[in-house]
Amino acid sequence: MIEEENQYIPFAHTIMEVIKHTHIEYTFRLEYADAKHVIPGQFFEISLPQFGEAPISVSGIGENSIDFTIRSTGVVTDELFTYTTGDQLLIRGPYGNGFIADNYKGAELVVIAGGTGVSPVKSIIDYFGNHNEEVKNMQIITGFKSREDMLFTSDFARWQNQMHVTLTFDKGDESVDNIGLVTKYIPLLEVEDLTTAQAIVVGPPIMMKFAVRGLLERGYKEENIWISHERRMSCGIGKCGHCRVNDTYICLDGPVFNYTVGKDLID
Repeated sequence: MIEEENQYIPFAHTIMEVIKHTHIEYTFRLEYADAKHVIPGQFFEISLPQFGEAPISVSGIGENSIDFTIRSTGVVTDELFTYTTGDQLLIRGPYGNGFIADNYKGAELVVIAGGTGVSPVKSIIDYFGNHNEEVKNMQIITGFKSREDMLFTSDFARWQNQMHVTLTFDKGDESVDNIGLVTKYIPLLEVEDLTTAQAIVVGPPIMMKFAVRGLLERGYKEENIWISHERRMSCGIGKCGHCRVNDTYICLDGPVFNYTVGKDLID
């Protein structure tokens, strides 16, 4: 009799570095020898004995490491923020579908993300930032509440040398910063061929709804737009049913969806 692998068993990985962005948002960099097989946009379950577990998207993929950028919002994440370099975390994964680089190669690509929604798209931005010859052009539009709430400051400094970056804030000094929602800047995108241009949109559901609407009004094709759903996920392997929407399991069929499918999942 062949024993099946227990998908719920996590494995320990050492924290290499903790990067503090804000007082409630940290990036945890973990040793992970199989990082080359992780796809941008996939997620892991981070388990803390006696506290529970939480599904967290990968925010960075190194040669032998993976990053998780986490906001402290509850029992599990609050406890996680007591961990530091040298400690070990229990993780299982990777799970779900991600952003496949081949879908965007040779095209004009825009990534639109808001707040912590930058985390799941960061590694696909990194990929094309380091391989900008593989796309016709690369543009990103990202929004945060304020400069004090901004994530990945050093990464944005690097991206500004690799692609066109529009960084906007809900509030701030208009003489220094772009102020307003990300949707304000969609009409300003420089696009040569709207029939083949590709777009990735990640953020709160209301932000994704209006950002996609802006792209469609601009002339983008539904089949060339990609979104990520994450809010409903729980167990990661389709057993608990928490992420089920109609006949779709977000953790199994997503969290990354082509908009032709994902449009029926936005709540």
